[in-house]
Amino acid sequence: MKTLHIRIKDKHAKALDALSRDVNMVWNYCNELSFKHLQRTGKFFSSYDLQKYTSGATKEGLRINSASVQMIGAELVTRRKQFKKAKLNWRTSFGSRKSLGWIPFRHDCIAYKNGQLRYAGQCFGLWDSYGLSHYKLGSGNFSQDARGRWYANICVEVPQFVGPIKPPELSECVGIDLGLKDFATISDGVKIEAQRLYRGTEAQLAVAQRANKKSRVKAIHAQIANRRKDALHKLSTNLVKLNRAIFVGNVDASRLVKTNMAKSVLDAGWTTFRTMLRYKSIATGVLFEEVNEAYSTQTCSCCGTLPDSRPRGITGLGIREWTCSECGAHHDRDVNAAKNILQRGHALLAVGIPVL
Repeated sequence: MKTLHIRIKDKHAKALDALSRDVNMVWNYCNELSFKHLQRTGKFFSSYDLQKYTSGATKEGLRINSASVQMIGAELVTRRKQFKKAKLNWRTSFGSRKSLGWIPFRHDCIAYKNGQLRYAGQCFGLWDSYGLSHYKLGSGNFSQDARGRWYANICVEVPQFVGPIKPPELSECVGIDLGLKDFATISDGVKIEAQRLYRGTEAQLAVAQRANKKSRVKAIHAQIANRRKDALHKLSTNLVKLNRAIFVGNVDASRLVKTNMAKSVLDAGWTTFRTMLRYKSIATGVLFEEVNEAYSTQTCSCCGTLPDSRPRGITGLGIREWTCSECGAHHDRDVNAAKNILQRGHALLAVGIPVL
């Protein structure tokens, strides 16, 4: 399965806004009802229980169809379990803190014809760059971004890749060390410079914020996000095309965003990059694995030891090159880490390549 993200023409924004308000009303009703039932009985509602209370809602004036009502209840239950909360946030339809629009739909409730997507008796024009007529459409949703633009997110079936069963040659494998000064360092010594897209537009963004130009602020943030995704897409696609096995260090971005490096970590987009590598590798039959990168910068990639001359702790972060006191090999800190990640990936190949 693959999810297509398709822009909807702006002339349909008002109609979709109206549908999203109905979605918010159903969400808030189910949220409040579930919380009151928990207070009275000490038990949580299931999605099946919520269906009994929302049955027939579309006959009372709701513009969304009954399948969407059921999907809203199911999503509420799923997110409540995920975040371990008795009550989730209220979805607001108006004001400065308006929730971004979201309208779920089932595969049998939509139809595509002549460049338009039909849902709930309304037709929505698309900027269809994928050619939806060539796909079997699955379930999905309409979603709104911060600038008020609407998109259709549709799951479609794609042919499954059947790749070679033999493990890749060592020359076809690559290890990647993710960082902040250099976004990525490849085990062959190539370094990808960090984009620093947010930091490069901070002054421009600050001017718009002081002038209270909210639409301009949103446009700048969207431009930053689009440029970042474009750069990550190009890099990940190139890596998948050139290699048959890719190993990346499992650096934990969620922990680093709680430090004073948060702005740089979020600007880098490590998690997005690894997600792109993962699904592109699956689609093309490339082996992708995240490996433990613990002590990868301190371990000598030549002799495999932890020498006394290695850079240690926070004070050692400024040391970009060092020489192994055991074997005398001179290392670039990031290249050495990438080589160690590659060697740990080779250890996975020695155990056996998984079925793709």
